[in-house]
Amino acid sequence: MRVWRTLEDVDGVDRSVVTVGVFDGVHRGHRQVVTSAVWRAAEIAADPVVVTFDPHPMTVVRPEHAPRALATLDHRLQMLADLGVAAVLVLPFTAERAQQSAEDFVREVLVDALHARAVLVGEDFRFGHRAAGDVALLRELGTTYGFEVVAVPLAGDGGRWSSTRVRELLAAGDVAAAAQVLGRPHRVKGVVVHGDHRGRELGYPTANLGPDDVSAIPAPGVYAGWLTRASGERMPAAISIGTNPTFGGTVVRVEAYVLDRDDLELYDETVALDFADRLRETVRFDDVDALLAQMADDVRRAREITA
Repeated sequence: MRVWRTLEDVDGVDRSVVTVGVFDGVHRGHRQVVTSAVWRAAEIAADPVVVTFDPHPMTVVRPEHAPRALATLDHRLQMLADLGVAAVLVLPFTAERAQQSAEDFVREVLVDALHARAVLVGEDFRFGHRAAGDVALLRELGTTYGFEVVAVPLAGDGGRWSSTRVRELLAAGDVAAAAQVLGRPHRVKGVVVHGDHRGRELGYPTANLGPDDVSAIPAPGVYAGWLTRASGERMPAAISIGTNPTFGGTVVRVEAYVLDRDDLELYDETVALDFADRLRETVRFDDVDALLAQMADDVRRAREITA
């Protein structure tokens, strides 16, 4: 899959089917739109192209309300490649881009750069300055510039598939339900840093992820999931998010114990944590023996869930 970082990078596109969006998390609704674009491109012998933005537009337009990311840009690109997209145009979202009118965006990006023959978007698609453009306007512009417009429904099983819904579920600790909307386990990536080394002393050495002010972190609790190394090795894990209240901690940490492994050296390595299910809330124990008994049960349940 080709990745273009600016409009000037775009080349080799004579006709395309385009879909536009942030695609934060590339959830099942996003996949429905992208897959529809890939199918339509095959029907008319065009290139399926995704236009996305980095950073998230809200970080520029209303930074105080910018949402936590459900996937890194690299993860988004990989998931889009897996859906059969031929190319992704990653437009830097700047204050100037935020001021661009809907029609100027269509003309500059969809028509002049990508030679779009069809544009597929979610039914709630908004674009242009102050999100003034909608599907109806896009259809009018399509008539003017010679491309068809298809609005794809985003309704899902038992409710609407949306990034907002995923964030709500993560904030409640319901990673299993979030995975249903995403179509995959929620992932958090980070660099392994040194912690208090208390887990190793207790017999459960953990990989501590460095501070993260960008990613959507599930609510404090203990989870079953997997740790994936940069090499692609994927291992079952028990994941803790919290302040370690038994030891008087005050800073929320994300740390993972790879089940039955005490031989791993992960410091300074970028790893991914995928969340399968929540085991329990984070609680303060009266003594270390009670904590160890609970940790043993956490590991047992995590092993069952990830088997």
